Amino acid sequence: MKVILISMPDIAPIIIHEAAIHMPNLGIASVGGNIDKHHDVYTIDLIRKRNQVKKYLTRTLKKIRPELVGLSAMTWQYDTCIKIMRLIKELLPDVKIAIGGYHATVMYEEIAASPESELIDFMVRGEGEETCRRLVNALSGEDRMEDIPSLSYKRGVEFIHNPKRDLLDLSRLKLPIRDKRRLTWGYHVMYNKIEVMETSRGCTRSCNFCSIRHMYGRSFRTFPIEHVLADLDNIYYKRKTRWVFVSDDNLVLDPDRVITLCDAIIQKNYKNLNLVIQADCVSMARNEEMVRKLSLAGVKSVFLGIENALPKNLRTAQKGDITEASVKAVANCHKHRIMVIAGLILGFPDDDEASIIQNYEFLNALKIDASWCQILTPYPKTGIRQKLMDEGLITNLYDYKRYNGLWANVKTKWLEAEQLQYLFWYHKQTVLGWWNPSDLARRDGKLWTSIWRLIFKPALKYFINRTLRKHGWEGRYQKEIKRFSNLNMFDDLEEISF
Repeated sequence: MKVILISMPDIAPIIIHEAAIHMPNLGIASVGGNIDKHHDVYTIDLIRKRNQVKKYLTRTLKKIRPELVGLSAMTWQYDTCIKIMRLIKELLPDVKIAIGGYHATVMYEEIAASPESELIDFMVRGEGEETCRRLVNALSGEDRMEDIPSLSYKRGVEFIHNPKRDLLDLSRLKLPIRDKRRLTWGYHVMYNKIEVMETSRGCTRSCNFCSIRHMYGRSFRTFPIEHVLADLDNIYYKRKTRWVFVSDDNLVLDPDRVITLCDAIIQKNYKNLNLVIQADCVSMARNEEMVRKLSLAGVKSVFLGIENALPKNLRTAQKGDITEASVKAVANCHKHRIMVIAGLILGFPDDDEASIIQNYEFLNALKIDASWCQILTPYPKTGIRQKLMDEGLITNLYDYKRYNGLWANVKTKWLEAEQLQYLFWYHKQTVLGWWNPSDLARRDGKLWTSIWRLIFKPALKYFINRTLRKHGWEGRYQKEIKRFSNLNMFDDLEEISF
């Protein structure tokens, strides 16, 4: 059976310009890698085909003529997913379409009752590897739809939702697809080749703005170290790639296990390996030896979920007061030469303009290397969404394509959504200011940091200052908003009707 798995082209350039980072979608790669070998499976990351989505899919789908197409989408990508489903049905009317990922997992009942349900044949809920493997076999007559947990399928025009599957035994999973079955290439970070891998799944923290528990519950599971090393070998030796983003929701929940994993990676003696990880501040603050081992294993940068500088907002997010832990975590990372990308969320119910300024000043005081600043987003079925709804603070309930952290979908007790949107942007320019590469950044990226400091930054400053003289801050803001509004508009898909 021929199967194509597709991820969406939508992007959210919260850290840096959208052209600077393109990473492969690990979800479809892992699902595809676990479909039985007697089927022909291909993956397509449309992030690499943003400027020619319809043209590329038309050519590729007509050439391969798959019997099943699987689409993976986040909530803010789902609008594009619907348009792509229409295109697929226009090109191949008899093809079966399955959707999966976070949005299908969280919103499967709502999707089943929606107009676009006529385009969808199956929904894969939660972890997709085993459900999708069995779905493909069922379509080939080797299994039964009604026996597959976490599968939603149609009986006539109505969806049947099978019971939820238990969490997978990660030791039984195969490696993701990274070979010629991947039809799109050219993944990079600052034009260095990059791959994505995972060593664990899930997080036991209680943050109420996060939707990860809908995928894994409040659990934490690890891949066997042998599996991790086999995946790294594949990336390092077969793919000839030296940059790896470790997509674990929170790699460091078990510090002893992290140290054991680091020792195994150190023993492999990978030369010039650069790992990027995600971690929580408390674990990184309390376990300096773990941080040291991470550095020795090749970790060059870490995304830390600092979230907010104000205790009242941290309580609202159910994070606890982690301010001191944030300071210590950054200090530990810098001591061991690990760059810090700080995650910050603004727009909590009690935020006013002074709160926004205070948060940006906190990041400057921490001397972080880069920031990932977002506006609080009321993702479906999260605890924070219900709290904000109860307080009447959500201004955009259902236009999910704006649920990517760039847009103000909420107001606060002191700021309307439009004010929040502007102040979030304005003070990021005036308080947080221009990115100035740290010594660590210059060490790990001599070429691109030099190009930024000596060419791009001076040129951008010149043109932006000219815009400010002519139009002021409000005029420049409107230009930015227009650019963000058009960022994930794919004109060739707008013409499709079904």
